[in-house]
This record gives sequence, C-alpha cells and structure tokens, in this order.
Amino acid sequence: MCPFVHANYLVLGAAVAVSFIFGFLWYGPIFGNKWAQLMGVKKTAECNKPKPQALLLTLCGTVLTTFVLAYILNIYKPYCAFGAAFFIWLGFYLPVQIGTVVWEGKPLKLFLLNTSYTFLNLQIIATVLSLWS
Repeated sequence: MCPFVHANYLVLGAAVAVSFIFGFLWYGPIFGNKWAQLMGVKKTAECNKPKPQALLLTLCGTVLTTFVLAYILNIYKPYCAFGAAFFIWLGFYLPVQIGTVVWEGKPLKLFLLNTSYTFLNLQIIATVLSLWS
C-alpha cells in the first residue's frame, strides 16, 4: 500500500512561492537576456509581460513538482532532500532536457541554462520542504 502524504499546505505553498521567485530571478534579471538570445527571441516591452496562461500553467507544474517531492521526502525522510531532488532531476528532468538539444536542435548553452535551473529549483524546493517539515 502506498503511504499517504500528510502535507503541511503552508509549507507546500511556501515552497511553491520560493520556486516562483527563483524562476522569476533566474529567467528575469539574472539570465533573462541570455535565455532570450539563445531562444532567438527579441526582447520587447510586450515580451517582458508574462502571459497569464503561461503563469497559470507554470504554477500548476510547480505545485505538482512540489507535491511529488513532498511525497517522496515523506517516504525517504527529510534528511534525504538533496539526494531525492538530485535523482528526480537525473532520472526525469535531465533526459527530457537532453532531447531539446538532440531532437529540437536547441543550443547546448540553452540546455545548460535550463537544466541548471531545474536542478537548482528542485534543490530549493527540497530544502524548503525538509527545513519546514
């Protein structure tokens, strides 16, 4: 029988919020221009305004990622946060992101930028969940 997650929704919400802030910083002031250049997107005033649909879908994905990571940490205990986030990244995120280089012809630098983000984002979520659990 699968274990049931006794989720602290305040902690889940905090992890989602911290993840959103990190994503804003990563793809905004820190690497936004580099990301746009690698994607071939021209930065305009319109481009700088995020679309509500994109934000909503990103929020849904972040909530799912956070819940699944909380579920895994509930099974393997919070002291395994780094390892759990690392293996989720290694087994699920990294192979999919490699496909963007191999099959979609995206630049290797874009892959490195995006995969670094997902690795660090998973680590941040795992850290918030483990420290506040």
